[in-house]
Amino acid sequence: MNSSTTNTTTSAGSAQYDVIIIGGGAAGLAAGLALGRARRSVLIIDAGEPRNAPAEHMHSFLTRDGMPPLDFLAIGRAEVTGYGVEIVQDRVSRADRSSDGSFSVVTDSGRTVTARRLLLTTGLVDELPDVPGVREGWGNYVIHCPYCHGYEVRDRRIGILATNPATALHAAQLWRQWTPDVTLFLHTIAELPAEAMAQLEARGISVVPGEVAGLEATEGQLAGVRLASGQFVALDAVVAPTTARAAVGFVAQLGLETTEQRFGDHVMGTIIAVDMMGQTTVPGVFAAGNLVNASEQVIGAAASGNRTGAGINMDLITEEVRLAVATAPRPMEAALS
Repeated sequence: MNSSTTNTTTSAGSAQYDVIIIGGGAAGLAAGLALGRARRSVLIIDAGEPRNAPAEHMHSFLTRDGMPPLDFLAIGRAEVTGYGVEIVQDRVSRADRSSDGSFSVVTDSGRTVTARRLLLTTGLVDELPDVPGVREGWGNYVIHCPYCHGYEVRDRRIGILATNPATALHAAQLWRQWTPDVTLFLHTIAELPAEAMAQLEARGISVVPGEVAGLEATEGQLAGVRLASGQFVALDAVVAPTTARAAVGFVAQLGLETTEQRFGDHVMGTIIAVDMMGQTTVPGVFAAGNLVNASEQVIGAAASGNRTGAGINMDLITEEVRLAVATAPRPMEAALS
């Protein structure tokens, strides 16, 4: 391995890297690939709990459409380790910024590592509606993204669980692209404006008032939705809205700023604010993937990681140039030496 990709050891005995990446999904691996190819020393710390683990397949990733998510990650790990990137399965319990601008990371296993830059790609945690049966069917017959799963349920009976008028109407009209059999369950919404009802009726979308009491399934297959009134509606899949929260509680002490990503008045999720190259409001801390865009698919998360990896490399180069100039002999000093 080239010396530029080899980590060093601090006086305290902990390993030191150019970059520590926390999170080994599509964004983290893509960033690791970019940085490994840039001959940087990189450590990826991954808890082994990808957001899309419940899904059997991932979609809309060119050349990887239909691939099981865990197979995709296995291929990615093999690629990045081929460039000297280290990957450990562990969970980060704490991250601190030192006075010299470097970062110290402590894991649940007791390992301490340091780095010049920190990249967060831990993704988001989905908060699901509190309806019996939703969590049990999540990633199977309870779905969320039409571009991820719409084709697989084309022409089937789809139910939309409403919790917000704007997002419910948007979801109903969107999913109508994949099937003519869409039912909107008003659930916690009392009623819809007349104009909205006219739009739904014009597209043949059924509207069912009343609260949904739960989902009913048999042997892993959805049977339908039971309303609080006792009414049962047979379905093949249910679209459930989620609120996604940034999974970064372990770095709260860094003072990272989060922001809400909204759709109208609905909060889609809490994300990390970054600039176009992934730099957060804390110098030296970067973020990429779903952590900076709640609606990002796998292919977008990978692109975000690749771009941010390049940004981190350039940031390190800028620092290295500054330090080289500061420590270089002045012309007069060189002449006298």
